Amino acid sequence: MTRDTPPEVLTSRLGYLLKHAYLRLNEESSRALAPHGIDGRELAVLAVLDAHDELSQLEAAGKLSVDRTTMVALVDALEGKELVERRRSPHDRRKNIVQLTPAGRSRLRDAESARQEVERRFLAPLSSTDATHLVRALQSLVGAPSS
Repeated sequence: MTRDTPPEVLTSRLGYLLKHAYLRLNEESSRALAPHGIDGRELAVLAVLDAHDELSQLEAAGKLSVDRTTMVALVDALEGKELVERRRSPHDRRKNIVQLTPAGRSRLRDAESARQEVERRFLAPLSSTDATHLVRALQSLVGAPSS
């Protein structure tokens, strides 16, 4: 049995298939993002921050479904890379807003292109229609709006 050939007894098990598809996609994504100096979680933070004008760390954590401690560590790492900055909210001085820096916007754009290419290659064995159906089915399963 090779790594690429799953045991026949497992090939109809959804959990097995989802896990191994995720592991393969994650491995390929990690390799593609490495030259950009970020990982998939950091890319997700950049994307969420870019999609919203003013988010606090806590609000961003909620959108990403991560706990407060994890979010602090992610923002600290991105701030250390000069990709995000914290600043006081002009509307609520008790709240810190996290925003992308110009370098963060540039890194997001480049890393997002790399992520899209990985996903395109990952889904290449499927027809365009099947790839779209897979993404929509997964969106339904996780309760995400379809795009």
